[in-house]
Amino acid sequence: MEIGIALPQYGTHAQAARIAGFARDAEHAGFDSLWVGDRSLTPVEPSDIYPGHTPENPYPPEYRTFLDPLTVLTVAATATHRARLGTSTLNAPWYPPLLLARTLTSLDQVSGGRLDAGFGIGWLRDEYTAVNADFGRRGERLEEVLDVLQGIWAEEEFGHEGTHWRIPRAHVGLRPVQRPHPPLYLGGFSPAAMRRVGRRADGWVGAVLPAAALAGLWAVARRAAEEAGRDPDALRRSIRFNAKPGTSYEEAAAVLAGIRETGADSCFVDLQQCVREPDEALELGIKVLDRVSAG
Repeated sequence: MEIGIALPQYGTHAQAARIAGFARDAEHAGFDSLWVGDRSLTPVEPSDIYPGHTPENPYPPEYRTFLDPLTVLTVAATATHRARLGTSTLNAPWYPPLLLARTLTSLDQVSGGRLDAGFGIGWLRDEYTAVNADFGRRGERLEEVLDVLQGIWAEEEFGHEGTHWRIPRAHVGLRPVQRPHPPLYLGGFSPAAMRRVGRRADGWVGAVLPAAALAGLWAVARRAAEEAGRDPDALRRSIRFNAKPGTSYEEAAAVLAGIRETGADSCFVDLQQCVREPDEALELGIKVLDRVSAG
């Protein structure tokens, strides 16, 4: 199982000057991948409560400061040579897909073909209000984003007439290094989301859940792949572990070892809610990596 770590991006870790050094040192330590997430808004009176939180504490307070994910990955790309660069997850329905295609293609070129594009649809209605998008149709919007991305990456000339976007037919000269396109991963935990993984994605970017729950969700994706005439064995799983304050490296390593036992292809640990500084996160992450690698 490949093991990655989240880059400094939010809360007290949102220190732009530390991104390049952190990425370089993490790659040197042996991490296989570097990851970012996506938050755009932390409302004073939020429309929705983050899973596991309360009205008095509606979301992790660290989310109030959040560096742009693709900017962070671009900095990391220029500081590294081997590690994969992943989004878990980019909330694709917020973005005009033509511009998203340009940015992702450029990032794949800058990184020499190391981008893993993971997309989700988010959970906070306020973030959709802020970008003038319909939260109730976010799954539909994601499907259309995928249509545009895959079309732009496959065709010499491309145009699109959809429910949410219209793109005049145009020449496509910018191409990603990875062909036919960077690996596309989808997040989510509902049956509909897992069926979309099976139908349309190269894999799933999930999070730590009980083993039985993970197995059940994965079975839905595999079944959908078979029904769509795709090879279910080609689907990959990458699982995120958000470590809470006070988590020791032994505890984190045990969680990652459990993820490995589920058959996941890769996982990564996010320590930005566990410790306060990027240097602390990297030191703790390396201890976790060494423990898991040692078996």
